[in-house]
Amino acid sequence: MKDWYEKSFGEDYLLVYKHRDIEGAAREVKTMISWLDLPPGAQVLDLCCGTGRHSLALVDAGYRVTGVDLSDVLLREARKLDTKERVDWRQADMRELPLKGGFDAVVNLFTSFGYFREDGEQLKVLREIRRMLKPGGWFIIDFMNSPYVRRHLVPASEREEEGQRIVEKRRIEGDFVIKDISISDMHGTKGTREYHERVKLYTRGRLEEMLQEAGLMTDEVYGGYNEEVEYDEGRSQRMIFVGRRPQEEKA
Repeated sequence: MKDWYEKSFGEDYLLVYKHRDIEGAAREVKTMISWLDLPPGAQVLDLCCGTGRHSLALVDAGYRVTGVDLSDVLLREARKLDTKERVDWRQADMRELPLKGGFDAVVNLFTSFGYFREDGEQLKVLREIRRMLKPGGWFIIDFMNSPYVRRHLVPASEREEEGQRIVEKRRIEGDFVIKDISISDMHGTKGTREYHERVKLYTRGRLEEMLQEAGLMTDEVYGGYNEEVEYDEGRSQRMIFVGRRPQEEKA
C-alpha cells in the first residue's frame, strides 16, 4: 500500500500549490546564499526539489546543482522549466540516494522533512544528508515552526483554481499535523479527488538532537527568509536550520 507522499505529489499537487512562484524562490535563495560560505561553482544538492524553482535559482546564482525528488510528475515540470538543461535531475527516495556525495551544500526546503511515521526513518534522511556532504559542507533544512503551527492552525479553507474547488481541512493528531485535501470539478465532469498529507511536528530541541545523532552540527536557526530572520518560537512561521558536517572527523 502506497504512503501519502507517494500519491499526493502528482498533477493535482501542481494545482493546489500553484501560488508558489519563481520570483519568491530567487529571493529565498539570495537569503540562503548570505548564510552559506560557498565559492562560485560550488556543488549543491536540492533534496526534494519539487518543480525545481530553487534549483534553477541556485544555478542562476552560479552553483552546480543536482535536484532530487521522488515524484516523476514534479520532475517533469522541473525539466520543462530547465530549458537549457542546467540542472542534473534525479528521481529517488530521500532516505536512499543513488549519489556518491561530495557536495558543498545540501538544501531541504519548505517542510520536505518529517514525512514518515517513525523517527528512525527521518534519521535515515539526515544521515543521507551527512553522507552527501563533504567534510565541512553546509546544510539547510527549512521546516515549519511546530509551536506556531499548533497555535495558529486554520481548521479549514476553500478556494477555486481553474474551475476546480479545493477544500483543505487541517487537524493535529498527537505529534502530527494532517491535511485532507478534496478537489472537485465545478462542472461535475471529473468527480472528486481526495489526498492526505501528514508531517511530524518536531520541536527545535528534538530536531537539533536528531541532527547531532546523524553527525551534523547546527550553527544557526532562523525564523524565515525576510527581514525578521531571527527565530522566535512564538512568532516565527518557519524553523530553518543552518549547519555543517564537521570538518575533522573519522569517515
